[in-house]
Amino acid sequence: TKLRWYCQLCEKACRDENGYKCHLSSESHLRQVRVFAEKPKQFIEFYSKEFEDAFMEVLRRKGENVRSKAKAIWHEVIAERHHIHLNATRWLTLTEFVKHLGKEGFAEVDMDDEGVYHIRYINRDPEVLKRKEALARKEKMDLDDAERAAKMVENQIKEAQKQLAGRGFGKDATTEEQKMLKREEGDKVKVELAGPALAAKGKNPALPPPPASLLELDEDEEGGRGKKREEGRES
Repeated sequence: TKLRWYCQLCEKACRDENGYKCHLSSESHLRQVRVFAEKPKQFIEFYSKEFEDAFMEVLRRKGENVRSKAKAIWHEVIAERHHIHLNATRWLTLTEFVKHLGKEGFAEVDMDDEGVYHIRYINRDPEVLKRKEALARKEKMDLDDAERAAKMVENQIKEAQKQLAGRGFGKDATTEEQKMLKREEGDKVKVELAGPALAAKGKNPALPPPPASLLELDEDEEGGRGKKREEGRES
């Protein structure tokens, strides 16, 4: 049924313009008009609440992570035959209604470059909000614990470095042996060997002197060889 042939007060759909005119002059419709005239704000608030609930129900079924066009959600709402029409509410246009949802925090509203409004559902159920708040507090506590642990490890490292520096094991501390063994780039290594004068005298500082027993044995052998040479000459 087209919107222009529907009476919201009586919730009656008419087939055409003539049927709609006949309905407006009927006793039942005039009676509803008199009731509406007594409390117009109450009727408008009722229709506004009903339309908002129907719209949010369709949006809720889309899910929290689904971003939809506001006009597409509206088309699903008016697909129901006995729905509340937007012109019976306190919002004159769909854009005004969508902005209302974003302002009240019922949905996340944004507009693209083409001027089309998109909307995403925000779950405001008290139990869900409590769970989200508890999860956020837990994540914050875990982050604080991790930061405290990292700070403690950092302090321990600094304390250990101070103790090592006090004992001479710091980064800048070097021993005398390290200084002596350190060779600059380009320096030549000089090796001194025994000279010819020491070799001629038979003095080699690298070799220890022979034992005394070997010296005595050499003298006895020399004496024996001398006696044998003398006996051979006499014979």
